Amino acid sequence: MFAQVLLAINWSSVGLQAGQLILSLSILVILHELGHFIPAKIFGCRVEKFYLFFDPWFSLAKKKIGETIYGIGWLPLGGYVKIAGMVDESMDKEQLKQPAQPWEFRSKPAWQRLIIMVGGVTVNVLLAFFIYAMILFKWGETKLPMSSLNNGIWIVDTVINEIGLNNGDRIISVNDEKVQYFDNINSSLMLGDHMDIMRDGQPMRLAIPVNIIEKIVEKGKRSILLMPRVPCIVGEVGAGTAAEKNGLLANDKIVGIDSFKVDFFDQVKPLIAHKAGDSVQLHIIRNGQSLVLNSVINPDTSIGFFPLVPSLAEMKDQGLYTFETKNFSFLASFPAGVKKAGEKLSSYVSQFKKILNPSTGAYKGLGGFKSMGSIFPKYEWDWEAFWNITAFFSIALAFMNLLPIPALDGGHVLFTIYEMATGRKPNEKFLEYAQIVGMALLFGLMIYANANDWLGWGRGR
Repeated sequence: MFAQVLLAINWSSVGLQAGQLILSLSILVILHELGHFIPAKIFGCRVEKFYLFFDPWFSLAKKKIGETIYGIGWLPLGGYVKIAGMVDESMDKEQLKQPAQPWEFRSKPAWQRLIIMVGGVTVNVLLAFFIYAMILFKWGETKLPMSSLNNGIWIVDTVINEIGLNNGDRIISVNDEKVQYFDNINSSLMLGDHMDIMRDGQPMRLAIPVNIIEKIVEKGKRSILLMPRVPCIVGEVGAGTAAEKNGLLANDKIVGIDSFKVDFFDQVKPLIAHKAGDSVQLHIIRNGQSLVLNSVINPDTSIGFFPLVPSLAEMKDQGLYTFETKNFSFLASFPAGVKKAGEKLSSYVSQFKKILNPSTGAYKGLGGFKSMGSIFPKYEWDWEAFWNITAFFSIALAFMNLLPIPALDGGHVLFTIYEMATGRKPNEKFLEYAQIVGMALLFGLMIYANANDWLGWGRGR
């Protein structure tokens, strides 16, 4: 069974996604650690190590320059800078037993230590601003207005049917906030609690289940819930199916079944749902010519083909929908980049709140490196997509690092602010134990997330 799974994996696409993920995380980790390194050096701290990835037992590469060893570890779970006199991932207890030295982190004023600790997060936030700005300057911004979807939406994930949404419905608002662009609709649905729609010209309000994310995860689905409706164009005909035997070909456009007109792919299934084993007439257009083919409906009530579903970019190129494109000058791209980063951060915080709420079941969809890698394009290296994803990861990394958890920057910041407010420095033994607890918590979370990717822990499977 395991061998079959291995053979089923498209290793070329896996390698491409893995390469993009490693490059993206490497950029973020190096710049994050530079955010600690630079102020530490400015304030006269001795930095003993600067590492991309962790290096328990051995390093893949290392070189000492001045007082600092620069290296690459073999465990790709992040990176670190080892600042002398600081309770950190290295857990160097011996150094802390010695009297504090002027070049050590612990001997510096609290305000300097605070700047050193927030340096990594600051760099990640600024990096996200800059990347989004450069994306907007280079490629502009193309969005699909909901007003262009005059014929409504196509439900890709059947979980959405449980809400009461149907193919062809027009979504007006989610949580009383008007939905202007289709690009945000999938995340809006997962974060909302109700929506307003138009169906056959009549307004309706539908409740969104609090555990909608759990329902999606349990069916093994991901983030694509809805799509704009697309014509029924044959992408690939199944080998040995009745459709193949009766002459259906790739790129055929099905425009009718028996006496019923077919404008969109989502109309096909309802028309053949009760016709298993029956013969139907397929009205198709092939190379501009109208043809009629007789085809038997398979026992699973399918015709025997996979549809050709265009991406949003292809929909734009094919003229299926009217998109809005906005270009930015170099100067205008910066405030636009800040705004976009703010929107992404707001969405991420909302998702995080869902994960923390057990009633949503969103924690079951928590993923690790496999989920992160799956976000990148599979079949080609798309720089626009790469930088968009990297910018989002940078925002997520900044937010996660600010959480008040020992072993994260936010934990160190919390203790430093406490010291500045009270004038009392936390006991180094307390900081040591807090670091251990924080690291155990983070590693446990990492194990759970990655096990969830591969084993489906928490998904009822």
